[in-house]
Amino acid sequence: MINTIIFDLGAVLIDWNPHHLYRKLITDDEQRQHFLDTICTSDWNEEQDAGRSLKEGTEALISKHPEHEENIRAFYGRWDEMLAGPIQGTVDVFKALKESGKYKIYALSNWSAETFEIAQQKFEFLSWFDGMVVSGHEKIRKPDPAFYQLLLDRYQVKPEEALFIDDNYRNILAAEALGIQSIHFTSAEALKDELVKRDVL
Repeated sequence: MINTIIFDLGAVLIDWNPHHLYRKLITDDEQRQHFLDTICTSDWNEEQDAGRSLKEGTEALISKHPEHEENIRAFYGRWDEMLAGPIQGTVDVFKALKESGKYKIYALSNWSAETFEIAQQKFEFLSWFDGMVVSGHEKIRKPDPAFYQLLLDRYQVKPEEALFIDDNYRNILAAEALGIQSIHFTSAEALKDELVKRDVL
C-alpha cells in the first residue's frame, strides 16, 4: 500500500529548460542545440548539481572553451531565465495528493544548492513538501542508489510503500532497482491518469 509520494522537481513540477534562456542568446536552432550538446552539457551541469560550486564549474568550462566565455557565463549568471514557471497540471496533482491527507510527500532532486535557493523563493509550493533531499546539499545525485537511500533512511520510508515520479528514465530504473514503484513522467495529464489507474488519486 502506497503511503509516500516522491517527486522529482525539474521538468516535473517546474518548467526548467536551458533553451528558455539560450533562445535569446543563440537564435539559430542548430547552433543552440550544438552548444547545449557539446559545451554547457547536462553532464557538466550535473557536476554542479552534485556539489561543485557554480564558480568552479564555470571557470573550468571557460578554460576548455574560452571562445564561448560569454555564453558559458550566462548559464548560471542568467539561470533564473531558464525557469518558465510551474508545470501547473502537476502542481494541481500535488495539491490534490497533499489535501487528501493520505500521503507523506517528499522531493528528491538533482539541483545545485546555490540555484535551489532561487527556486525556493520563486515557487511557493516547494514549501508544501514534508521533506526534501537536494543533491547540491548532499554532494550526491541521482541515479546513485545511495541518494535514494538517503531519503528512505532520513524519513523512515519503506521502498515498497513509496511511489517515485521522475521525467528521466535513468532515474526511474535506479528507483525500481531499490524496490520503489515508479512513474516515468511525460505530462501532467498522463501522470494524473496513471495515479487514478493505480488508485492513488
